[in-house]
Amino acid sequence: MDTAPTATQEPEEPGCPGVPGPSAEPDRFSDVQASAEFGELRRAQRSFAFPLTLAFVTWYLLYVLLSNYAGDFMDTTVVGHINVAFVLGLGQFLTTFLIAWWYSRHAAAKLDPKAEALRARLEGGE
Repeated sequence: MDTAPTATQEPEEPGCPGVPGPSAEPDRFSDVQASAEFGELRRAQRSFAFPLTLAFVTWYLLYVLLSNYAGDFMDTTVVGHINVAFVLGLGQFLTTFLIAWWYSRHAAAKLDPKAEALRARLEGGE
């Protein structure tokens, strides 16, 4: 039966390979976080992700609002039995996949090399 550690007992620390424990040097992590390279990496990620997130949420809310308050417009027939609501609904799926594809290209080209350099620097102990 496991019991909580008392003041005289030390808690057991499971070893997780690759995960820094309490004995890791926190100064190295703070130094990397405070570095200009890390700030540039965060800016590169945020300058891509925030505007796209805002645009997609706006696009999604527009679809919801049109569905609720512009029923006649959404019921407009485009071709055969396909109406505007159906086309815009498919557009939601399409934009989701396009944004995911675009972000993966952006990350591979701009974010991953910078993150890899920071990781190498951190693991190298520089």
